Parts: sequence; C-alpha cells; structure tokens
Amino acid sequence: MTTMQGPAVFLAQFISDEAPFNSLEGICQWAASLDFKGIQIPTLDSRFIDLQKAAESKTYADELTGIVGSYGLKISELSTHLQGQLVAVHPAYDDFFDGFAPQALRGNPKARQEWAVQQLHYAAKASQNLGLNAHATFSGSLLWQYFHPWPQRPPGLIEEGFKELANRWLPILNEFDKNGVDVCYEIHPGEDLFDGETYEMFLKAVNNHHRACILYDPSHFVLQQLDYIQYIDFYHERIKAFHVKDAEFNPTGKQGTFGGYQNWLNRAGRYRSPGDGQIDFKTIFSKLAQYDYKGWAVMEWECCLKNQEDGAREGAEFIKKHIIKVTDKAFDDFAAVETNTQLNRRNLGL
Repeated sequence: MTTMQGPAVFLAQFISDEAPFNSLEGICQWAASLDFKGIQIPTLDSRFIDLQKAAESKTYADELTGIVGSYGLKISELSTHLQGQLVAVHPAYDDFFDGFAPQALRGNPKARQEWAVQQLHYAAKASQNLGLNAHATFSGSLLWQYFHPWPQRPPGLIEEGFKELANRWLPILNEFDKNGVDVCYEIHPGEDLFDGETYEMFLKAVNNHHRACILYDPSHFVLQQLDYIQYIDFYHERIKAFHVKDAEFNPTGKQGTFGGYQNWLNRAGRYRSPGDGQIDFKTIFSKLAQYDYKGWAVMEWECCLKNQEDGAREGAEFIKKHIIKVTDKAFDDFAAVETNTQLNRRNLGL
C-alpha cells in the first residue's frame, strides 16, 4: 500500500488581483505558510502558467517546477476544467460558456471547440514536461438538459450523445496516453459524466480507454444522494485524483435534490468546507488507502458560508489529520511462523 500525498490545494477559487493571490510566487508562499504540500494549478491564467509554453519548452516547465519547489511544494496536477467543458457544449449553453473562451472566439462555437481541444493537447505535453501522471478536467456536456426523462426522449438520443462525446475525446485521450498521463474527469452535475452510470456509458463509448479516469469528489454525490462510499468500491481502479470538498443535504417540504432554483446558500444540497458538512471522510480516506490510491488529496474550497482563507487553513489541517500513513506490516506478524510445507500438508491431512 502507498501513503496518499497531501495536503494540496486547488488554486482556482483563490486566484485574484490582490497579493498574495496574484502571482505564482505569492500564492506558493501563502500555500506553504498553511503547510500545504502541493498545488493544483488551473491553466487559463498566464500569471501562474503559460500552458502552451509549458508544453513546448521543457526548460520553462523545469523553471515552473523550480519556483514551486523553492517553497517546499509540488504541483499535484494541472487543471483544464474550463477548457474541458468547451470540448462539448450543447447550443442551449453557448452564451453561458462563451465566457470561458478567449474574447476573439466568442460567438463562434466551432472555433471555440477547436481552441479547447488544442488546450487539452497542450495540457498533455505540459503535464509530461512537469513530471505529472494525472490531469484534472471536465468532460463537457451534450446531454445534461435531457437528464430528466420528460418529455420522453427520442430512442437513441442518449446513445448518440455519448457516441459524439467519445468521438471528441478519443483523440485527446490518445494524446494523453502518448504522454503517459491519466485524464481525470471530475464526475459532476452539469457534465455528461455525473455519476457511475454515465461514466460507464462514456467508458464503453471510448472502448474502455485506460486513460479515461476519475477525479473523485464526494460532494457532488451527496447532492445527488448517491452512495459515495460504494462508488469507491466500484471505481477505485479508475480513481486517479481526489478533491476534498464537503457538502450537506437538508431536504425540506419545499425542496430536495433539484434545489428549487435557489442560490447556493438556500439550496437543500450545498457545498461546505472540509469538516463542516456531512461527508464521512474518515471512511473515504480508509477506502482509498485500502485500494492503494497513490495520488493527492487536494482541498477545493466552494463553501457557501465560510471565508475561503479560513477554509484553506482549516482544510490543510483537516487533510493532514485524515491521511493514513499506511502500515508496512501486519499487526499479527509477531505470531508468524516460518513456512513449513510438510507441516502444512500434515495440517491438511495429506
């Protein structure tokens, strides 16, 4: 068994125009001061990484690694959540997701998608240049608006959607494979991959591609009322990344899993800082240790109540307390005996 790496922190919700959150050096110093050991870096802000340059220049990638390392940190993964989202966008969401793309590409879905695919190709090579073996992203979605089966869906609609999603992702998965990096889809409402069934549909459509892996975030399963513990039993071989984010589900006589169009503060299901919600992280960390998860425990802050800096400080300590330093011996080794074939055969009556 392998001891999980961490704690790390996903930088996306902390980046701003104010110091120390406006430069790689500043945010590394901040993360190190909280005793984080790693950072997961979003890839759309050139103040933190020039993704194309990291793909094309090993020297630049080494410089990035050196800067992060000078603060006692490692890069856990790169993230292309926003670019991955743009690999597959249903026209109903074109206006909503245009903001994820460069200004010049807005209003041009074809060019926007081509740009997103190129970004993923850069991410594959950049990850290799940085010595990483896992990458965090979203699948995008062609089908989310059809998740509730009313009106009745035309026969074959879902199958056709997953076929098209696979066609878009297979060349990307092959590029990541060429660079020795797993693609870790965050299983997330709003994406076509939002639970176990949809992940399996996608996996079948990409011929069980061994790079089509999972970023496990239990908070999204609490909001769906899915068994997030058994999920690990089902998919542990594919879980290659892990977000530590808490959540709670408090249904009322007025709303449940769909949330009644309420804001995050007033929804029955809402995200919380680690330790403030209902998730059984003790069992999660035990399960991941049992199944020899070798990746990072990465704190993601999306709490609707707690200040992000307080959440980060408490989150680092929370993860440290939950990471299990795995044992290299059995508890009953003191009573072990030497192998004796003759004795074993005699005990079997042979």
